[in-house]
Amino acid sequence: MTCNVVPNAIFKNGNSIPMFGLGTWNSPPGQVAQAVKDAIDVGYRHIDCAHVYQNEHEVGEGIAAKIAEGVVKREDLFVTSKLWNTFHRPDLVEGACKTTLKNLKLDYLDLYLIHWPVGYQEGTELFPMGPDGKTFLFSDADYVDTWPEMEKLVDAGLVRNIGVSNFNAKQVQRVLDVARIPPATNQIECHPYLHQSKITSFCAEKGIIVTAYSPLGSPARPWVKADDPVLMDDATVGQLAKKHGKSAAQILIRYQIQLGHVVIPKSVTKERIASNFDVFSFQLDEDDMKQLAGLERNGRICPESSAFGHPHHPFEKEE
Repeated sequence: MTCNVVPNAIFKNGNSIPMFGLGTWNSPPGQVAQAVKDAIDVGYRHIDCAHVYQNEHEVGEGIAAKIAEGVVKREDLFVTSKLWNTFHRPDLVEGACKTTLKNLKLDYLDLYLIHWPVGYQEGTELFPMGPDGKTFLFSDADYVDTWPEMEKLVDAGLVRNIGVSNFNAKQVQRVLDVARIPPATNQIECHPYLHQSKITSFCAEKGIIVTAYSPLGSPARPWVKADDPVLMDDATVGQLAKKHGKSAAQILIRYQIQLGHVVIPKSVTKERIASNFDVFSFQLDEDDMKQLAGLERNGRICPESSAFGHPHHPFEKEE
């Protein structure tokens, strides 16, 4: 199966993004470069990264290897990264982007996102912790002041498209109110246990593409509890997998694509990387989609609870 089977979503500015990509969050060190190489060999052309994942240098190694081999050219790939919370202060944005570009061994990013609306205390610590050991130290920086610096990255040719991640509807609107270049996408947690209908509807209304992270329910997340429900083991998902002769993961990925979302499942296992990609040979029917929609339980996997109390926390007051 080749990459030309992957449909594109079209940003409001006319640029396109492959609707399927490789997520790299929580990918174990030492395995990421090979995962990227395997993904490119399978046909992936969209790689989703972030500074805070602390593995962009490995992603860069994988990309560089496949370009050197002649498997792909830079222009064949769509690479996303994200501005971390400690770099919201306007004077830090360009430097943060250039660090990411250096780590990825790239001259430009296809997409750069503000990772969260909450700003953390500036400094060398990615997660600056307060005296209680439970709550992050915050920055006074406001993301509406960060946004013009994101726009300057586009002007400078360092970034092709810009967007946000984990923003609620009010926060997206605040960006739109000041934007010369509106956000192309809002990357949010989205799966059958958490559809986020309010923000997805708002984004659709504003012409902002939704990118769904943790589409499989992120069963390997570091803070998982023994009694947490496991989306991949859900009986309804299992029944649909049996019906279509597919895996639970393939059903969940296909669901996001049919919702019109860009989807970025993570794996470092070659077989799963290939299996996750095999979602373009079948369709979920209307009843299948209704069954998956009926699984809603507002089950947020990534609540960013250590940032509760921040005035721009996206989930405390609005879902």
